[in-house]
Amino acid sequence: MTSSLAMASSTVATSAAENIAQKFTFGTIDYIVFVFMLLTSAGIGVYFGFFSKSKNTTDEYLMGSKKMKTLPIAISLVASQLSGIAIMSVPAENYSFGFAYIYMVFSIILVVPILNYIIVPVFYKNNISNCYEYLQKRFDRRTRRVVTASFVCNACLMLPVYIFVPALAFSQVTGINIHLINAVVCSICMFYTMLGGIKAVVWTDVIQAGIMITSVVLVGVLGTLKVGGLSKVLENAAEGGRLDFFYGLDPRIRTSVLSLFTGGICMWTGHIGLNQSCVQRIVSLPSMENARRALVITSFGVFFIMGFTSFTGIIMFARYAGCDPILAGVVEKADKMMPFFVQDIMGHLKGMPGVFISCVFSAALSTMSANLNSLAGVVYFDYIKPFIHHTDAKANAIMKIFVVVMGTYCIIAGIMVQRFKSILQTIITITSINTGAVVGVFLLGMLVPRVKAKVVFVSLALSILTMLWIIINAQMRFKSGVIRYDPLPTTLDRCEEYNFYELIQKGNSSIPTVSSPTEAPLVTTAFESNRPFSIYEISFYWYKLIGGFIVWATAIPLSYIWKPNEDDKYDPKLYSPFINRLLDLGPKEMENFPLKMENGNTKISIEAKS
Repeated sequence: MTSSLAMASSTVATSAAENIAQKFTFGTIDYIVFVFMLLTSAGIGVYFGFFSKSKNTTDEYLMGSKKMKTLPIAISLVASQLSGIAIMSVPAENYSFGFAYIYMVFSIILVVPILNYIIVPVFYKNNISNCYEYLQKRFDRRTRRVVTASFVCNACLMLPVYIFVPALAFSQVTGINIHLINAVVCSICMFYTMLGGIKAVVWTDVIQAGIMITSVVLVGVLGTLKVGGLSKVLENAAEGGRLDFFYGLDPRIRTSVLSLFTGGICMWTGHIGLNQSCVQRIVSLPSMENARRALVITSFGVFFIMGFTSFTGIIMFARYAGCDPILAGVVEKADKMMPFFVQDIMGHLKGMPGVFISCVFSAALSTMSANLNSLAGVVYFDYIKPFIHHTDAKANAIMKIFVVVMGTYCIIAGIMVQRFKSILQTIITITSINTGAVVGVFLLGMLVPRVKAKVVFVSLALSILTMLWIIINAQMRFKSGVIRYDPLPTTLDRCEEYNFYELIQKGNSSIPTVSSPTEAPLVTTAFESNRPFSIYEISFYWYKLIGGFIVWATAIPLSYIWKPNEDDKYDPKLYSPFINRLLDLGPKEMENFPLKMENGNTKISIEAKS
């Protein structure tokens, strides 16, 4: 008898789930919108590959002959920062853990002055096209190779994730096999990137950015109206604890204001100013003033869209306050909430779900294409060119083949990405292995003249190895259950307001009740910890800052142990402008100056040109 009741309950739940699935569907117009976006992207690649009147040179393929325009580059930089991960996982982060993520968005405000007055001037003064060239000029080839290798490894880990996340969204609303979608879209991306180079990347980004802005704003506005207005959104969010912020100093708290803000500074500095995929576009502008204007526009764009995307997670929570689709079993995990939410509030508007899915794919394509293009250039010039007879035609052919190989790799690697529990946490953790160290090394080179190659190499290696050790141990603690990031609590007590009430009532009838343990387990959660402090349990949002700190904390003392040689040269072009002013170096046209040691102190001897 009990078995029959259980079967009946299961049948009712399945039927209700099917009814919900029928409501959340992808219509013909949605498919048309989505296919049109893909064909437009491919068409731009065909145009720049076959019909545009441009030379077949590496300078044209990678930098557009340094004749790119400010606004398209700025839009392209915005688009590449707003990957499908941001569109899908940032709302999920805010839905699950509260609105504290907005402090990472705020940090972009401080990053632009760092880029415009410390980093970008150095690249332009040295005519840098590959940001890793700077490390060879400032330090040595060995330092460049280590950082380049970390960039390549990072890209290999990240590229499959960028395109898989939107494939996840598309599969959620259409039911089409996720790996089939992944294969089709990866193929289109590598097609237009291979053919059109940086110009195709930038102009597809412009089109895709328009789709992204339209979709993000529509989802936010329509979602707010569906909830009952902004005041109702804020009321529900406050009741659910989504507007609570942690201002304390415990680094184990997952989303503290301090960890998000400082981590955001490191992240944006590394991702925009010191990552070749972005630097390549910044230096493709004809002058430093163009680059500075582009970065200011970029900051406004990132702030607006990322802020809107973050708040969408709060709107999403307000919509389902008292009836969490994840707790109900309607949605599998938080990273799949956005497509469910979009179909809920926009599913009745023909073509709107298609616009959103196009938005997610646009974000992913822009990030993936920029990374493929820059990765091809870095691999060719650092690992292939030294061993072959270089011609522009041969270089372009090799880079195009590399783009195809990497695109194929992304399709295959999607199988592994499917197993990730939290996409955003995974992304931040992976990039933290080297991002903090790379930011630390570049800033050391531009700000601290006495630090030399041997010191930097040791500091860089120590930072990367230390972060790798911390992250591996942290993942082991996650696996053992010592660290457990459960989201803020949700309920099912107001499900009569939603169409899946019957599913929840029936589906939950067989959920067993578990008695509370008499003694609280020793565990580090997202919001507190009752365990002794351990660096392996700190929030992953601190990782980038720690990586950079290790570089500086190691390099500065070592620079006083391994002192500069008497014949070491000081080239003022390799340092940020205000460092030159602080050192009172005189006119820019002066020659390199030898660093001499007198009584253990550094003295800069200045000799003007004759």
